[in-house]
Amino acid sequence: MHATYPLLRKTDFPPIRRKKFDTLQVNLGYKCNQTCQHCHVNAGPNRTEMMDAATVDLVIQVIKDRGITTLDLTGGAPEMNQEFRRLVKAVRELGVRVIDRCNLTILFEPGYEDLADFLAKEGVDISASMPCYSQDNVDKQRGDGVFDKSIAGLKKLNTLGYGDDKPLNLVYNPLGPSLPPNQEKLEQDFKRELEKHFGIQFSQLYTVTNMPIQRFGSTLISKGTFADYMKLLKDNFNASNMENLMCRNTVSVDYQGYLYDCDFNQMLAMAMPLPTDGVARPHLRDLLGKDIEGKPIAIADHCYGCTAGQGSSCGGALESKQGEAA
Repeated sequence: MHATYPLLRKTDFPPIRRKKFDTLQVNLGYKCNQTCQHCHVNAGPNRTEMMDAATVDLVIQVIKDRGITTLDLTGGAPEMNQEFRRLVKAVRELGVRVIDRCNLTILFEPGYEDLADFLAKEGVDISASMPCYSQDNVDKQRGDGVFDKSIAGLKKLNTLGYGDDKPLNLVYNPLGPSLPPNQEKLEQDFKRELEKHFGIQFSQLYTVTNMPIQRFGSTLISKGTFADYMKLLKDNFNASNMENLMCRNTVSVDYQGYLYDCDFNQMLAMAMPLPTDGVARPHLRDLLGKDIEGKPIAIADHCYGCTAGQGSSCGGALESKQGEAA
């Protein structure tokens, strides 16, 4: 795989600083039952990196200590970590919102048949990967048979109240090196087509820009289109998106407990620039009793991916959040 960080390190991206920290995004491990073309984590069935019980305990401690309001669980397939359910239960008992970034097909893997019921019982929000409402596009990006399993997963979640009184949000990534289309219009298309053909309902659609890192970035380099894609991102820089960048109120945690300003920085090994008494990489324990508001955020050229066009975040387009700016 081609390394992308050397091509991204030198940047003229504007400096940014943190606002109040209220969201902890935790990567529970890189093991996944799928191998997706666009995956910036390079996750797959053969990955073995998983968060251990002691680090999960520290996650819970930080949430209590810092008054975190949202725990965002990602991977890989986060549900494949054996500590997943214990963590969810402990945090929900604290009244904290939990988001599970679910690939839908995990609901049908052996040993996970009761996962949907567990998520519904615990009141977990679901953000589910669904790159298109057509079978050809989904299977091309995520593997043969993924579309049919995804549709079955969505139907199963609908029977449990997801898409109605329980949040079920779909996540769209473009198939190739292009910016996502308008989120509001695409959401209308998704809702119309999924309802018409499958009777499926969901809450919101989140459009996410493909980041020029890991598997997707390596593919761009192999095809000789990396520079063109970076030009596309920079040419569409939208300064109005700077206010709502997810890195300003979120801390990303890797499976070992080390801290990053966002999930993308984590994949580039760009540690959060937090003073740690001489330790090279800040860790979860460094958040205990330490205020990070106003601290600088580590940046590189891939940051243009979050600010291009309508903007991009784990919660979808940033333009739709302009009224929410603090």
